[in-house]
Amino acid sequence: MSISLRGRSVLTLDEFTSEEIGVLLQLAAELKADKRSGKETPRLRGKNIALLSEEDSIGTLFGSEVAAYDQGARVISLTLPAGYAGQCGSLKDTARMLSRIYDAVEYCGHAQSAVEELAAHADVPVYNGFTDESHPIQALADLLTMREAADKALPEVTVAFLGDGRSAIARSLALGAAKLGMDFRIVSPPIFWPASSFIDGVTSEARKNGGKFAILEHVGAGVLGADYVYTASWLGEHEAGWAERIRLLAPFGVRANVMEATDNPRCKFMHCLPAFHDSSTNVGARVAKQFGLNCMEVSDAIFESKASVVFDQAENRMHTIKAIFVATIGGWETDARERDC
Repeated sequence: MSISLRGRSVLTLDEFTSEEIGVLLQLAAELKADKRSGKETPRLRGKNIALLSEEDSIGTLFGSEVAAYDQGARVISLTLPAGYAGQCGSLKDTARMLSRIYDAVEYCGHAQSAVEELAAHADVPVYNGFTDESHPIQALADLLTMREAADKALPEVTVAFLGDGRSAIARSLALGAAKLGMDFRIVSPPIFWPASSFIDGVTSEARKNGGKFAILEHVGAGVLGADYVYTASWLGEHEAGWAERIRLLAPFGVRANVMEATDNPRCKFMHCLPAFHDSSTNVGARVAKQFGLNCMEVSDAIFESKASVVFDQAENRMHTIKAIFVATIGGWETDARERDC
């Protein structure tokens, strides 16, 4: 069965089948190998891609630019002014205008409704670089990293996410894992658990594909047997809420005892970055002074350990973005039987 993603937008992983996710991961792996061997074939010559962002994101925007350049496309990056939709034209009009000029649009911002509105009115693919609700590109990069680092197929992999289970990355990765039949656990205080409707939907999807999904409060039970322990920044956008978040999430920080509790000496550590693993940043220094913590969601020892694959994840974001570009505007298609998760 041939699978083609030509002309598709990428807003959430919920819109993709397990087979489609599998072929995207396979394409990303092939493109990565081609780049490293110097044998990459540009499939996007003559294509133009607009990168729109409400705020700077080094990983996503830089990765998108290099991915496009590697494949022969031209890109323009534009940081949107605050209140763009109300002051500089509606998103509906922006989408229709950009469709006349560009072959695809990537959007990085806060509201999921914004990227969905762009996609609803654009005549070209629209990609969700990240929003507060969904981060499909990061989730695909994480799955690619797990695929590379594990000594078994993804459906046999167990992942424990510690921290804010309502975060975009926790929910996106949970959905991707469910699609691929993995064992995924969110380990966090109940106040940070996702909505019950999300839990029910992901649980059903996981069961359908032979996987498991669980929400747990106890760290020891949550990480036992995990192949990957994943966490993300605790800090929200507004500093006024930091104290409460740090108080609630402190027991879920990834330290040596957490990795040992997996009872898996091959367990890897993952983080989507930026990470607050020491007090060398301005934010880290403020937190250290105010709360007496020299690290937050992960200790420096774990972040810098041989178990850490965080920079593999960062690199793989570029390769998965490239796979999305090639699959949606490069005319690529594959045989689903070639998928090897």
